[in-house]
Amino acid sequence: MADGEFPDRFFEREDETPDSSFYREPRFVAHIDDVTIAALTAYYRDFLASGCRVLDLMSSWISHLPDVDYARVAGLGMNERELAANPQLTDFVVHDLNVDPHLPYEDGAFDRAVIAVSMQYLIRPIEVFRDLARVLVPGGRVAVAMSHRCFPTKAILAFRALGPADRVRLVSAFLHRTGFADIGFEDRSPPEGDPLWVVVGTNRADIA
Repeated sequence: MADGEFPDRFFEREDETPDSSFYREPRFVAHIDDVTIAALTAYYRDFLASGCRVLDLMSSWISHLPDVDYARVAGLGMNERELAANPQLTDFVVHDLNVDPHLPYEDGAFDRAVIAVSMQYLIRPIEVFRDLARVLVPGGRVAVAMSHRCFPTKAILAFRALGPADRVRLVSAFLHRTGFADIGFEDRSPPEGDPLWVVVGTNRADIA
């Protein structure tokens, strides 16, 4: 990796074929069970204020958002049919962040960003988070929600090899390295459901 802080092998995957091929056909599946989806939705109810502009990175057919009026919910994902089926998105774009980590949005376009149970697929997280800081307003926040299910052949080695606590530390390190502040962690795992770990960070005003 160009930044040098993390071992290159962290970002290797079993399947290195183009992601555009892997995600060509829609997959209307969820990586967390219903009770954990409800826990994530409850978290978003506190994290996302009514009327804010939300960027749903690595989006799909469901965003897990509460029934709240947002000014904008922009989805960026890999499959057009999945994104088109998502009723919570106001707009969407098909974009492969592993090929081009630049986000196709204007500076300061969003107040909040969410990444739901898909962080494990990013092979260029530092570059993505650096550009995320650009499209968030000063003081804008990001929430990265993680669990334990995934498409294993497309998950990076770090997420397959590390335990939950180290995954949280790794994502926190990504945010710290790219200038985010007030980095925190919450365990929102329901008693009878999949685990749910959320890492949050705030965009510093001097880098926006």
